[in-house]
Amino acid sequence: MAKPTSKLDAIGERVCSFFATEDSAREKGLRLSRDSIRFSANAIRAVHRGEYDKARELINSSKANVEEMNKSLAQHGELFYGGFVHNAQKEYAEACITLALVSGKTLPEPDKLGISYAAYLNGLGEAAGELRRHLLDTLRDGKIDRCEEILEAMDDIYSLLVTIDFHDALTGGLRRTTDMVRGVLERTRGDFTIALRQKELEHKLEDFGGKLKKK
Repeated sequence: MAKPTSKLDAIGERVCSFFATEDSAREKGLRLSRDSIRFSANAIRAVHRGEYDKARELINSSKANVEEMNKSLAQHGELFYGGFVHNAQKEYAEACITLALVSGKTLPEPDKLGISYAAYLNGLGEAAGELRRHLLDTLRDGKIDRCEEILEAMDDIYSLLVTIDFHDALTGGLRRTTDMVRGVLERTRGDFTIALRQKELEHKLEDFGGKLKKK
């Protein structure tokens, strides 16, 4: 009679082979994720410098890494739905959305980007933070009308995110991102309002000074 444990060696070999394959896929996925995030971050910096062509090149590099990562991990379910995949997709979405909104182009859709809806929505929220920076830079240039457009875009983003009322396990922690966007929107609206009031006061003082000179 065979021992109940006689098949353990064979089972152990299959298990080790499985985990060796998973580990190899994980290492490759992590590398692609890190590279994609780096390209996306550099693309956003290029956007803020007005270097749109360079930003597009970096975004294309990020896209290539995301696509390869998605393909490599398609058969590794536990890895594909892990945090590093979501993070890379989110950063890629943020870069694409930031470039579109700042440069005045059409907003990219999640299906076209080839990423999950959760990553897209979180990337959209992160892009609102980048819009705050763009608005403040634009405000310093005195472009009030453009600032109002940016603020409206931020408000539109928040208005969408606040309607996505599902569990964080499904949305990748979207509630936290939505709360962040609300705070950023409120601070930006406050800063913009103060700047407008200050400009109005400056204009009134200039008018008053001009009237005094005429007298």
